[in-house]
Amino acid sequence: MRRAFEYAATVFSLNAAGSEETWGWDGKTLSGPASGHLWLRVAETKAEKAASASWKGPEEAHEAMPDRVPRPRFRGAFEWSTDAYAYRAEVHNRADGQPLSRSPLAPPGLDLSAVWWAQLCDALDTISLVSTSRVAVRQERLRWALPRFLGTDVDTEVLEWSTAHADIQWSNLTGPELCILDWERWGLAPAGYDEATLYISSLAVPSVADRVLREFKPILRSASGCFSQLVVASEYLQGIERGNNLELEAPLRKHLTHLLG
Repeated sequence: MRRAFEYAATVFSLNAAGSEETWGWDGKTLSGPASGHLWLRVAETKAEKAASASWKGPEEAHEAMPDRVPRPRFRGAFEWSTDAYAYRAEVHNRADGQPLSRSPLAPPGLDLSAVWWAQLCDALDTISLVSTSRVAVRQERLRWALPRFLGTDVDTEVLEWSTAHADIQWSNLTGPELCILDWERWGLAPAGYDEATLYISSLAVPSVADRVLREFKPILRSASGCFSQLVVASEYLQGIERGNNLELEAPLRKHLTHLLG
């Protein structure tokens, strides 16, 4: 991945020497700052998976999302492959703010302005209305995952679909100025999925969870929002089973007891 990153910098004529390394999930992406207030990101996948929806997510978000949604501006992309792997390098404007967390979960002591929260509410509303054929959450997975990870028989059919960023958690949000990062996954999801993701990601820090609930109460307390919380809970529980975000398990299971009533 480091060789691929250096190669991409050469192709784009960027100076990324000594760049701080930001690794994505399972080491499949490597990103870092480059000359000209830019951000270089390189993704790797098996050659047969290069046509997946996430492969060109940021570029397609650039084309589909209104400018009022704060995000790094896409500047260009380049792809190449070996016998077994495909690579995609992308250049974006660098976000002015800093990610609010090193993990998906809320950090303690988070203090964001009313303007920041208003911008996030507006952004999620705007995203939800974008027309797309991309799919972020598949009904087939829910039929398997909800009974498997919630431990009970629940209705798995999505009540309402809308467009979502599909990864609105704390490492993908910047402050003090809001910028929404990582657009690989965006597409159709159960209505309220983004708000539910942020809320579930905050449960280990009650003060932050309370603020998220206050900002998004109408959707989180709706039937669609409650369903989306079950969907997101199943995803986090699957990760917890693999040893990820273990500090979320106790507050999440407590919240599930309330949700499942």
